[in-house]
Amino acid sequence: MAANLTSNLSRGGRSLLSGLINGNGSSLLRPTCETTRNHLHAQQQRTFIQMRTKLNVVDNSGAKQVMCIQALRGKKGARLGDIIVASVKEARPGGKVKKGDVVRAVIVRAAMQRGRCDGSEVKFDDNAVVILNKQGEPIGTRVFGPVPHELRQKKHLKILTMAEHLA
Repeated sequence: MAANLTSNLSRGGRSLLSGLINGNGSSLLRPTCETTRNHLHAQQQRTFIQMRTKLNVVDNSGAKQVMCIQALRGKKGARLGDIIVASVKEARPGGKVKKGDVVRAVIVRAAMQRGRCDGSEVKFDDNAVVILNKQGEPIGTRVFGPVPHELRQKKHLKILTMAEHLA
């Protein structure tokens, strides 16, 4: 049966079992891209950073968690390296920012995957930000955890120099 399907495929036709056959005609029970995408979609939908998204703060500015008020890029929301306006929801005592402050922040880690030029994709387990002042410079002096090198394209070089690890 596999030989019959292979000859049908070589003539340009499609069979019902074309997802079970690789290029050299051997039968494999390997999922196609569509079934893999549907399986990932059923597990968890990764979306843009949008209004009311809670994000972790990964610098030593004093804030622990912020909530996105507005994404300053596009209608859908913000992605890796974009600047957002956020409200501080949790803060450490004695920090530079207090609970309830409205701040600007740059997204340094996002759970939504982003494609790279070389064909690979980068995504993180959490959504994280670094808080900025009015001039666009980071308030904190350290950045914890991995930071992707895509921030270089968005001109956030100061954050890259303060980061512990580049991803």
